[in-house]
Amino acid sequence: MRTLRTVASVRTALRPSRREERSVALVPTMGALHDGHLSLIRQARAEYDEVVVSSFVNPTQFGDPVDLAAYPRDEARDAGLAAEAGADLLFAPTVEELYPAGFVTHVGLEGPLASTLEAAHRGPEHFRGVAT
Repeated sequence: MRTLRTVASVRTALRPSRREERSVALVPTMGALHDGHLSLIRQARAEYDEVVVSSFVNPTQFGDPVDLAAYPRDEARDAGLAAEAGADLLFAPTVEELYPAGFVTHVGLEGPLASTLEAAHRGPEHFRGVAT
């Protein structure tokens, strides 16, 4: 399994699969893989030709910088678990790769979900970060 850091490198890696019309699954995560993630990766492996797991701790989902700093990160462990579960690629971009200088686009969420469930505990920026 390869670990890639840029969108361009993922596109390049998947170009042959797309050319051959092979199916590609994306299992998005924030790392700290657990049995639920591994189950999703195994299911993707059973149903798709290529399996990409993303591991990105999205800072826009955190309102409290202390929570962001405390979020567990162990890329080597996650890469090993993802590979064992059947992933072909691990996409582990930097914050700068996904939010380059000058980035200003955001997806807003309105209605009851904007202030209930997870948003009630994490604040409105949580779902804004998830949706963007």
